[in-house]
Amino acid sequence: MTETRVRSVGCRLLTAFYALAGAGHLYFTEAIVRIVPAWVPQPRVVVLATGICELAGAMALVFPRWRRPAGWALAAYALCVWPANVQHAINDLSHGTGLSIWYHAPRLALQPLIIWWALWASGAVRVKQAP
Repeated sequence: MTETRVRSVGCRLLTAFYALAGAGHLYFTEAIVRIVPAWVPQPRVVVLATGICELAGAMALVFPRWRRPAGWALAAYALCVWPANVQHAINDLSHGTGLSIWYHAPRLALQPLIIWWALWASGAVRVKQAP
């Protein structure tokens, strides 16, 4: 499989990933509000806005003209929501309720990969091939 084909598949998977995540933010709003760090103002509005941003990013990935800007935006987005993922882990692990370390450790460790995935699959960055 050529690099172009692999990148195309990666972009389609990324589109599906963010479309599902965006729909999840809109459908499971109240559950997601509970993991928003306390310093974030108006958490419900932020969760709804982030869901809309994920859906918009997924939609932009479909169009070649918007694919690279969407990749940069989704990478920045993934970086910006990392504190909520950390807060979610702290909440669950410190109170002994919710999801275990077996969920949170991979989720937190994979965040840089999600950032890279957005940049690579969108064509925002290129990987140089060895000669």
